[in-house]
Amino acid sequence: MCELLGMSANVPTDICFSFTGLMQRGGNTGPHRDGWGITFYEGKGFRTFKDPNPSCQSRIAELVQNYPIKSRAVVSHIRQANRGGVSLENTHPFTRELWGKYWTFAHNGQLTDYEALDTGRYTPVGDTDSEKAFCWLINRLDSAFPTMPDDLTAVYNYMAESCDRLRQLGVYNMLLTNGEYVLTYCTNNLHWITRRAPFGKASLIDEDVTIDFQQETTPNDVVTVIATQPLTNDEQWHKMQPGEFTVFHFGEPVFNRVP
Repeated sequence: MCELLGMSANVPTDICFSFTGLMQRGGNTGPHRDGWGITFYEGKGFRTFKDPNPSCQSRIAELVQNYPIKSRAVVSHIRQANRGGVSLENTHPFTRELWGKYWTFAHNGQLTDYEALDTGRYTPVGDTDSEKAFCWLINRLDSAFPTMPDDLTAVYNYMAESCDRLRQLGVYNMLLTNGEYVLTYCTNNLHWITRRAPFGKASLIDEDVTIDFQQETTPNDVVTVIATQPLTNDEQWHKMQPGEFTVFHFGEPVFNRVP
């Protein structure tokens, strides 16, 4: 299985602390040796760094760990390949354009009988079940909503229903963002934590690193981190339920559906 990491914040924030923990799981404290990737949003644009090599040995991962890129929305992934070979084109996250916005997706899990999914004009580049599912998902959104509606409640409900269908094909844990909203779906393992004032200290599970968020933030900051498994051992993480679909907007949950 792979592991996911996402962030939603109300101010541009770096994810160096959480990424430091995640990258150790890519071949050091975890078995996810088949590549990693991360996407940062900045306004309407984004930066993506990918490497099919283990993150614990990647010089590119070291760059990301030490370069405090500030963003309000981040999606990251470390891979343990099961569908599709180890290659750059099969490395998450994947990005497509819809409604004049870039959408970025990462998936943890394994699907079966996914080959028949209709992706329309959104053709996968690689040969993973994850990219196929993403193209199918974006194609369904494009078909159901030719333009982005003002009220996104219908979109959220439609997305949750679509994720339910993918869950029927196997394990489907998802992160999806357009740079403003971060959408999450859980089949079995997905956790989140929201940090806000008063900020305290936190210690990573996978690396001997402790941070005092009080020194790194302002009293108005709100930062939500989403991960497959908790990254710290001294904070209270929320475990999502199977079939739960939650949307975060600038750090705050704005939609939640629990079956």
